[in-house]
Amino acid sequence: MPPAFPERAAWGTASSLRAWQQQALEAYFGTDGSAPGPRDFLTVATPGAGKTTFALRLARELMERRTVQAITVVCPTEHLKRQWAESAARVGIKIDPEYQNGQGPVGKDFHGVAVTYATVAARPALHRNRTESRKHLIIFDEVHHAGDGLSWGDAVREAFEPATRRLGLSGTPFRTDINPIPFVQYDEGPDGIRRSRADYTYGYGPALADGVVRPVIFLAYAGEMRWRTRAGDEITATLGEPLTQDQTSQAWRAALDPKGDWIKQVIAAADRRLTELRRAIPDAGGLVIATDHETARAYAGMLKAVTGQSATVVLSDDPTASKKIKAFTDTDDRWMVAVRMVSEGVDIPRLAVGVYATSTSTPLFFAQAIGRFVRARKRGETASVFLPSVPTLMGHAAEMEEERDHVLDRPVREDGLDDDLLAEANRKDDNPDVGEELPFETVEASATFDRVLYDGGEFGMHAQPGSAEEEEYLGIPGLLEPDQVSALLRKRQAAQLANERKRKTGDPRADRTAAEDIAALRRELNGLVNAWNHRTGQPQGVIHNELRRACGGPPVPQASAEEIRERIAKIRDWAAKRRH
Repeated sequence: MPPAFPERAAWGTASSLRAWQQQALEAYFGTDGSAPGPRDFLTVATPGAGKTTFALRLARELMERRTVQAITVVCPTEHLKRQWAESAARVGIKIDPEYQNGQGPVGKDFHGVAVTYATVAARPALHRNRTESRKHLIIFDEVHHAGDGLSWGDAVREAFEPATRRLGLSGTPFRTDINPIPFVQYDEGPDGIRRSRADYTYGYGPALADGVVRPVIFLAYAGEMRWRTRAGDEITATLGEPLTQDQTSQAWRAALDPKGDWIKQVIAAADRRLTELRRAIPDAGGLVIATDHETARAYAGMLKAVTGQSATVVLSDDPTASKKIKAFTDTDDRWMVAVRMVSEGVDIPRLAVGVYATSTSTPLFFAQAIGRFVRARKRGETASVFLPSVPTLMGHAAEMEEERDHVLDRPVREDGLDDDLLAEANRKDDNPDVGEELPFETVEASATFDRVLYDGGEFGMHAQPGSAEEEEYLGIPGLLEPDQVSALLRKRQAAQLANERKRKTGDPRADRTAAEDIAALRRELNGLVNAWNHRTGQPQGVIHNELRRACGGPPVPQASAEEIRERIAKIRDWAAKRRH
């Protein structure tokens, strides 16, 4: 089916619906549109697919059938309330986004209100009275937030239990705690474990095939990090190589430290990528996702130095944040820097380049962040996200198409989806601790282009910032079909490997010693084994043993450069076959 129907649907009010939206409506009302529809309906659709359009189309249909008389939209954030109201106004539904608990009755000019989950939790009885006063449709935007603790879940259940209709929407992997989400159905599987059941699901893979979302190209950067501990010792580590959890955390922090060169080099590379995309997408914008206020301002200064233009800075405690986001949305300015404010639900369709410059690593936050870049406005647009070469993030990037249900009856964080960490990332205090002694001080941090991740495959080899090899990937055209992206990446990787072999044949010591060459190959192989470990769950030792069985030769420390290259080619072949 095409991604959108060009003609008016046979029944209903929408002039144009994407295929999945029409299918979801048919799942609700039946193929002929005559069914009354269920009281509860859960729609899970990938970010950027058009959940808001579907929900408002359903709301208008229910109002015209007089099934409901009023609408309440429940959102995670204040900004999203206004965004819902603006979208609803475009289809003739008047939503009050400024409604407060102390306000009393809803104005007669409105069909309903938009409130936050926190507002409902503060006075559930008030919202229950509103719900009972008229036949209500309740729209839960990012419904997993209704399970933010037992108290919130109880409040949502109390407030909206009398509703005539309830529609749950979600675009990201569900929670990992074991608090049931109100009004979501759970089915018990053969293993005795209860899992959430969506009434309609539209994942990233199908959306990509339909041209509804953009393909996302992940550009990973490694590099040498050096930092001084509290005791005064200096430690050096390479981001992208096998490290302990503490070493990875500290090397990652050093990479993001504005005092070092890593983040400066990555931001400069991201801006070069944005320049390339703007050849085909003139208003393409970029977003740097920062950890806290201080680094956000520092990154904005780097962007000003690189581009000569000021970047929009959006901070969570800024009362004008919503206005800044809207202003950036409506212009062709190059860059925005934000702390959390655009991690979920915020719609800026022109965002096409991202820098993941935060140490938050939960799958929920990662999925929400990447969701800001996937919305396609026309077929062929691509998105590019720059990130540190950290195993956790590499795993998330490789699992973009994985769909997850909310699972009850199991230990919390069994699969690493840690909502406690997400809550910590979303805390109100976005400033670094004042007066607390830092565990280390960054001495030096430099970036190295590591590899490209796309559609479950990995492409490219280590290259220095500004090198011809890096530019080959930064210069990928901005308008390409998904299969064209794969073909181009394979072509450029083959050319890079051929150039490397040619250089070796001519003068093996031309650029570096044999020992340096083998060390670089070992780093590349270890990085690929790390990524394969996150994709398959196989221990790294097992992966190395399988590569030895497949390719022959001694363990890695004794292997020659050619033997290591053969193993690199083999694991890349595994990755390609697993996806196709």
